[in-house]
Amino acid sequence: MRTLEAYAAFRDEACDLGLRHFLEVFNPAFDVGIAPDQLGFYIADSIVRCLAGTVTAEQPLFLKLAYLGRPAMEQLAAYDPTRLVVGILGGPKGTTRDTFELLGRAERAGARVALFGRKINHAEDPLTLVALMREVLQQSVGPEEAVRAYHAGLEAKNIHPALPLAEDLELTDAVLRAEVAA
Repeated sequence: MRTLEAYAAFRDEACDLGLRHFLEVFNPAFDVGIAPDQLGFYIADSIVRCLAGTVTAEQPLFLKLAYLGRPAMEQLAAYDPTRLVVGILGGPKGTTRDTFELLGRAERAGARVALFGRKINHAEDPLTLVALMREVLQQSVGPEEAVRAYHAGLEAKNIHPALPLAEDLELTDAVLRAEVAA
């Protein structure tokens, strides 16, 4: 309750000063008693309730949150698509496959912003990674094919990959793995 009240006060002050903002929402760092397959819906519902009743000037320019899984992301992205831009954060480095899968799945679920600082910054070749991210978004390559192309690009530049190709093709992100298993 204190967090919601503080955010409302912040929105009021920002609006009075003519400032726009974005809202970054983190997944709970402890067990909140919600089943893992329902956590994404819980977070999406919490965001919608947090923003309920706000006028355009008070709303964030975009949301920045972890990928919640396709159904919850689709639900959140469809809430108010003309005024609320859903964005995803990259999270921990993970594998290159995690990066490309996360990007592609989030975009197909309605996300329109990707904030992948660590995933890009910690890559062996950030420019090649970003170029392939664009290709994944344009659906000219799939995530696995993009990982192979990334490794080929590293080899062509004589850059040693942090992970061997077989390991870099693995999904390590729990939400992405759960979607494959479902």
